[in-house]
Amino acid sequence: MKTIQKLYCLLCLMIVTCGCTKDFEEINTNPNNPNSVQPGFLLRQVIYNFGDEMSFEGFVAGDLLSQHRTALDFNLFDRHALKSPQLGGNPWPIFYTNLRDNEIILTQSREVQTFAVYEGPALILKAYMAAGLTDLFGDVPYSEAFNGVAGSVTPKYDLQSAIYMNEGGILDNLDKGIAAINNYDGIIGLEGDILFGGNLDQWVTFANSLKIKALLRISNKVNVSSKMQAVFNTGNYFKENSQNAVFNFTNTDPNSFRLAQLRIGDFNNFVLSTTMEDVLKALNDPRITEFFRPTESSMGIEFKGLINGIDASSTSVELAELSLAGTSFREDTSTLDANFLTAWETAFNLAEAAERGLILADAQSLYEKGVTLAFQYWQTELPADYLSGPAAYDAPGTTPIQQILTQKWIANIINSYEGWVEWRRTGFPEFLPIAASLNNGLIPVRMPYPAEEEALNAENYQQAANATNENDVNAPVWWDQN
Repeated sequence: MKTIQKLYCLLCLMIVTCGCTKDFEEINTNPNNPNSVQPGFLLRQVIYNFGDEMSFEGFVAGDLLSQHRTALDFNLFDRHALKSPQLGGNPWPIFYTNLRDNEIILTQSREVQTFAVYEGPALILKAYMAAGLTDLFGDVPYSEAFNGVAGSVTPKYDLQSAIYMNEGGILDNLDKGIAAINNYDGIIGLEGDILFGGNLDQWVTFANSLKIKALLRISNKVNVSSKMQAVFNTGNYFKENSQNAVFNFTNTDPNSFRLAQLRIGDFNNFVLSTTMEDVLKALNDPRITEFFRPTESSMGIEFKGLINGIDASSTSVELAELSLAGTSFREDTSTLDANFLTAWETAFNLAEAAERGLILADAQSLYEKGVTLAFQYWQTELPADYLSGPAAYDAPGTTPIQQILTQKWIANIINSYEGWVEWRRTGFPEFLPIAASLNNGLIPVRMPYPAEEEALNAENYQQAANATNENDVNAPVWWDQN
């Protein structure tokens, strides 16, 4: 009898086991959790996440390095201890997360015919984000870095010159992105495009405008005249703010500007920089009322800044005597954009190129167009005499190059780290020494590789660190070297 019971139990166990293993994978796969994300959803995610994150970085870190704002506390970054990011200052994961997601879109566009429409935009976004990454850090993991599980977990560091100029690099991907769009003859539209609403022609215009920017950035190292003139001659680049590569923030979570979502103490930690105050007041520039608010102690009359990089432990400041950020950065963020590239920046890029003899064009007209567009972008009326006063192209005591770059710097507030990057490239406008430097009084000229690279990609990191004087923030990147 016991033998029969044992056989019965064994039979039941076999039935249960077979029942559990048959179609196990199908049964235990969540039908609502697809194995791959549709490229339209991923495209929207990449654009929004990158724009949102880098706008926040622009306010809490980029504006400190650009001397647009000063931090009152939690300000090691403002004192140029860049290896100690606090409220911001570590954009490395933002770039790599979105570049890897964008690579998924690019792979899908090449492997699935119905997704072919995404190839051009994905190549253009890859060029855009790669340029931002290498401009901050210099040599970075690139050619082996974005393929996820199919790629290397310890990718090599590519030279910045190669990232810009080699096949598969920034300039090449812009050309290939344009070609992919021009060659696309399908009927399936581009979804998830919160920059241009699926308009592929506007992506081509964006790519040409990016090419102008990229060529100008490396113009100290490479003869770019013929390529830049060729783009200029097409006339197909950003000329009006209606073409801008931006998306609008709202006044409601989660799509409002990040500073509107943080506690008031974090917002009040950032005030007008003395550098920004001096520049705007010298120009009698009304945009100061858009960027900042008058001091509380002046009853809404005076704007007052603070020198960058104070020692918060030994410096006493009265918040009521300093100018906080304007209402558009907190109370009404629907007036703000996440800025990828604009017509005003493109006009300034072309004005500089013309003034430096890189293209044949009227530099003054391009400069004045850039100023007009920048005021329009920041929703401020351009005074009738602004371009005939201290901001004039040929104003006494200045040079046209200084005027062009100062105006670009003003408008670049919260635009990622662009104000600082352009200062590194050109030296304009003149920055003030910071109050309590933790970098021997030097203004940094590159972002340091994050600590996790040393831990997770040690061998490749060490080679890159050796090339930058042990990951020194004072070691210039390739395009910044004399």
